[in-house]
Amino acid sequence: MPDVLHTVENGVSWITLNRPEAMNAVTWDQRERIVALLADASADPAVRCVVVTATGRGFCAGADLRGSPQVSGERVAGDVSRMIRQGAQRFVAAVLDCEKPVIAAVNGTAAGIGAHLAFACDLVLAAESARFVEVFARRGLVPDGGGAYLLPRLVGLQRAKELLFFGDAVPAAEACAMGLVNRVVPAEDLDKTARAWAERLAQGPTRALALTKHLVNASLDGDRATAFAAEALAQELNMTTRDAQEGVAAFVERREARYEGR
Repeated sequence: MPDVLHTVENGVSWITLNRPEAMNAVTWDQRERIVALLADASADPAVRCVVVTATGRGFCAGADLRGSPQVSGERVAGDVSRMIRQGAQRFVAAVLDCEKPVIAAVNGTAAGIGAHLAFACDLVLAAESARFVEVFARRGLVPDGGGAYLLPRLVGLQRAKELLFFGDAVPAAEACAMGLVNRVVPAEDLDKTARAWAERLAQGPTRALALTKHLVNASLDGDRATAFAAEALAQELNMTTRDAQEGVAAFVERREARYEGR
């Protein structure tokens, strides 16, 4: 059975981590496969939304570096930073940069890079049994995979420091209350809810959603003038799409819009 399962259904690319015996601790090969699938989703007009989920009790227990060529043999200065850039950071960036909406359906523990994989997604659904753990400080490590970038933007500086300094497990309901999770559902409803959200997004104006995602993700990294200029350019680009023209026509004709993702 593959370590990463993949199907495309009703315009939704389903990416499923499949190492339940290891709580889906992610290997280098799995990361490469997921990065490639996210790039494929961006390029494929038939894919209009992505869901990332996992089998078993865990969503992703962090990185499993056993067997990675980057950690075998003798290290020299620069090896670790190169491993982080090419591994955890590239992994999280692939989610942030995907041109389709990405939903995390968190079925269990999301720890370390597993938590950051979820937090990088555009929408996060969590089973009631899920929990999120910033394990780095507990292991004497600095957070990687964009944790120090993502968390302050989601929960603010003080709460981010609390999560990163202590490394306590955060239950799904608490994660939802602090803004890390959009919705908490019973475990038996997770797949159904993720499917409903994903198929709703897959019926939307895909290019407009891609441009909206880019604007929102970039909004905290620049000044107002830059954000306003990017917004105007995004609107200019979007108005050339069939979906934008369909949306305006549907409004004028007082009917439901029929978006094609083009």
